[in-house]
Amino acid sequence: MKYAGRLAAAAIAGVLSLAACGTDNNTGADSGATAAGSSAAAGGLSGTINAAGSSAQGPAIEEWKKSFQSANPGVSLNYQGSGSGAGVQAFVQGTVAFAGSDSALKDDKGEPEQADARCKTGKAINLPMVTGPVAVVYNLPGVDGLQLSPKTIAGIFNSQITKWDDPAIKADNPDAKLPSTAIQAFHRSDESGTSDNFTKFLKTTADWPYEPAKAWPAEAKGQGSKGSDGVASSVKSTEAAISYVDLAYAENSQLQKAKVANGSGEFVELTPESAAKTVESAEIVGTGNDLKLSIDYATKAAGAYPIVLVTYEITCEKGLSAEDAKLVKSFLTYTASDEGQQALTGLGYAPLPANLLTKVRTAVEAIS
Repeated sequence: MKYAGRLAAAAIAGVLSLAACGTDNNTGADSGATAAGSSAAAGGLSGTINAAGSSAQGPAIEEWKKSFQSANPGVSLNYQGSGSGAGVQAFVQGTVAFAGSDSALKDDKGEPEQADARCKTGKAINLPMVTGPVAVVYNLPGVDGLQLSPKTIAGIFNSQITKWDDPAIKADNPDAKLPSTAIQAFHRSDESGTSDNFTKFLKTTADWPYEPAKAWPAEAKGQGSKGSDGVASSVKSTEAAISYVDLAYAENSQLQKAKVANGSGEFVELTPESAAKTVESAEIVGTGNDLKLSIDYATKAAGAYPIVLVTYEITCEKGLSAEDAKLVKSFLTYTASDEGQQALTGLGYAPLPANLLTKVRTAVEAIS
């Protein structure tokens, strides 16, 4: 049945208290088990985990990889940051044991059925693992604290607003000195869960005429760059540029971030705390151990930054080879542990709210 209850509030800035919050979880994926890989190492865990997908979660995977492989020197994790779409396809084709994706398997593309077929003896499950706020980044010297409403953002990325001194941008920024420079709008050229979430936000909150998708709509035009790192690099090197990118890449590249208006019209700065307020309203709409989420991009909560994504690890609840199941379960037990989640706080990500994390641990424990 569907989990209809809303996720309990969990201010991301305070997530280091998760150890205390989650100690009543007795599912076997014990919240107090820090480096889950440490116990596995004692048992001689070895082998190779092949995975691919979201480039937005790439830095998180790299951080987890260091700790997990340090605890398990016999294990090698190969993660290709090829984009969410490519990762899901690689998983469906059976070439990787799990896919990283910034959106859950999509019903309208038949992805759940394809993934279930790959799993053969079980179901494919979406396991939320990281909160990744999406920043609207720009490179406009002399303009600090840019404010943008959803309608203005949609106009820019649909090539309807083409100059930085357009009346719509002026209306959002009445005190700013805006140049008449042409806007250089960049988007992801590869299939991306970041694009999927960004266009879901636009579709929900503004006059965005295209259906949300991992692939950027060709009709919207703009300039494409591959991967989160490619987008960040393009904005960094191009004056008058604007794009959307996971917060981790925005901070790593030291890009300016616009304040974005939420459903109440409040312009909100992107911080871990402001993103947390939107994550708090997410609902679990998957069934059983499939923890697919629905995010309220039009949230009216005071101080809530509206463009967030939750990045998933997609794998088989049952149906992986015995070796893959053992390795994937051990790795995801670590990523969902207190230690694994706390490792995200300095990377521009946000750990999951405590009560969602409990459900993730239960789902990981069911992998076999």
